[in-house]
Amino acid sequence: MTERRLTGLAAALDERLPTPESFDSDLRGPRTAARVGVWLGLAFGVAFVTGVFSHVAQLRGADVPLPTGPAWLYLLTQGVHVAAGTAAVPLLLVKLWSVYPRLFERPPRPSRALVLHLLERLSIALLVGAAFFQLLTGLANSAQWYPWSFDFIASHYALAWVAVGALVLHVAVKLPVIRSALGEPVDGDPHTGAGAAPSSGPAGLTRRTLLRTTWLAAGVSVLATTAVGIPGLRRVAVLSVRSGEGPQGVPVNRSAVAAGVTESLSDPAWRLRVIGPAGTVELSLPELTAMTQHTADLPIACVEGWSAGGTWSGVPVRDVVALVGGSDTDDVVLRSLQERGAWRESRLPAEFARHPDSLLALTLSGEPLHPDHGYPCRLIAPARPGVTQTKWLREVEVLPA
Repeated sequence: MTERRLTGLAAALDERLPTPESFDSDLRGPRTAARVGVWLGLAFGVAFVTGVFSHVAQLRGADVPLPTGPAWLYLLTQGVHVAAGTAAVPLLLVKLWSVYPRLFERPPRPSRALVLHLLERLSIALLVGAAFFQLLTGLANSAQWYPWSFDFIASHYALAWVAVGALVLHVAVKLPVIRSALGEPVDGDPHTGAGAAPSSGPAGLTRRTLLRTTWLAAGVSVLATTAVGIPGLRRVAVLSVRSGEGPQGVPVNRSAVAAGVTESLSDPAWRLRVIGPAGTVELSLPELTAMTQHTADLPIACVEGWSAGGTWSGVPVRDVVALVGGSDTDDVVLRSLQERGAWRESRLPAEFARHPDSLLALTLSGEPLHPDHGYPCRLIAPARPGVTQTKWLREVEVLPA
């Protein structure tokens, strides 16, 4: 009796659920999914490669050599990362819309075929879930909005590997279908190429028009998010969380008030403590100013995708390293007056510490640093993430190789 009831319930449910044939739009299907999927895969691939680079650049004590130039390298890679992730949002939505009817395909009866069917559905669920996690958390990070308790950097990095692995597996399984679909005409009869594709969309929408609209939506979303860094186009960047404005013409993520350092940075007794193999030296602001100064045009490039250039002047890091007996092969740890926060300390690898443009900056655009930019002294180095450019320095420690 129980088996009959379950069978009857399954039959009733089967009758109520739609089937792939219930969706009558010719705009859906492999020809749309394959073409959008190519660009979606490219966007995810670019985001993955640039994201791994960003992750390694932020790792504390990572034994991975990174290039110290050009100075705008991180600006470029992170800007491309955010652009690729933003473009993937409309691409993913259209891709899912084009294959949505397949969700209602009835599983096959033979046990072997059923297992393969379920494994395919599981891999797709993993791919879609990881993709949505990456895009949604990435967009939230761009807005500096973290409505969760887990570590964003570690989770975003881990799920990136899951998403790319699931994507590679999906492409491998679907490669025959993808090749066949890409070999067919965009519109018209898939065998002869003749005639316009019938459409149930408004105003006789064709597949070609749908694809062009998708490319346009991806392009507009990228422009509206990343154009803030392009002079003359900042006003069109309506989705950007940075306007390009800020103290001394450079935006900030974290102010002195938010960091809780307003009293300590203005203390007349402030000294920069430099620790090295030959001992410890404490330098006042006038003593730092009296040392040989170097000027460099360097950007602040942040993980959220925005960047801004500035002319910085200060003491080369390698000069203070030499004061305490350090060498060109030594890493340097820089610590902030900030008592709490994930980035109150950063490690500067030796190849960056000895670079002539790596500075303990004292001025920006010829003026003393604004408190929000790290007064009285901050790190600024080429090709580095903004979160590792430690502000409000109190201590520099040389780590002998």
